[in-house]
Amino acid sequence: MTNNPLLETKSIRKSFGGVVAVRDVSFRVSHGEILGLIGPNGAGKTTLFHVIAGKEQPTNGTIHFKSQDVTGLRPDQRCHLGIARTFQIPQPFSQMTVFENVMVALHFGAGQHTGSLEDEASRILARVGLDRWASEESSSLPLGARKKLELARALATKPTLLLLDEVMGGLRPNEITEVMATIREVRESGVTIIMIEHVMRAVMGLADRIIVLHHGELIAEGSPAEITRNEAVIEAYLGGSAHVSS
Repeated sequence: MTNNPLLETKSIRKSFGGVVAVRDVSFRVSHGEILGLIGPNGAGKTTLFHVIAGKEQPTNGTIHFKSQDVTGLRPDQRCHLGIARTFQIPQPFSQMTVFENVMVALHFGAGQHTGSLEDEASRILARVGLDRWASEESSSLPLGARKKLELARALATKPTLLLLDEVMGGLRPNEITEVMATIREVRESGVTIIMIEHVMRAVMGLADRIIVLHHGELIAEGSPAEITRNEAVIEAYLGGSAHVSS
């Protein structure tokens, strides 16, 4: 692990009234890493994403990104620094076309654009396999295409850190394979990725390292092979009856 991580959370806690959704979670993410974030439903994974992206403020704890304390920054400020995210339920501008959705995203974020925004939008749509849908209203897209549009809009902000919240949930096997290939290419371009995902073949096939949440607590951290053998993880997922499978 690098001594100068891209992202570091320290004792992050998020409470909603008397309910503690995230309980004192600390971890680091290295530059260029793909980190898998897994856990049973209700484990606190998306809440942790909300806190990292600025949608929610932590009850306690701090977040450092590029060695800067970003704990109190708004989502748009974090986006300008290079943090982008997708949502588990796609949230495009429904009355805009696919192309227009990406054009809007290009006006935000951290990077400089070379050439015209129109050309850049076309390149991004081709990158995620949505170029044939460019002129369609986003509300008319099937689920797989809406998920890809979420990814395209996040990439349009030119992130340094990309948070993927179940971007493969509900996709067909061939679509999962396509999105996995895109994620590998995004990482190879220099983007660091944290991914929440229930599609285990994707997590095990993509992640360099995995952290596991259960009831808001970080219960395990390690390589994919180590996580599949971890007794606490097996208990959390399956009640101790079997191993986590890829």
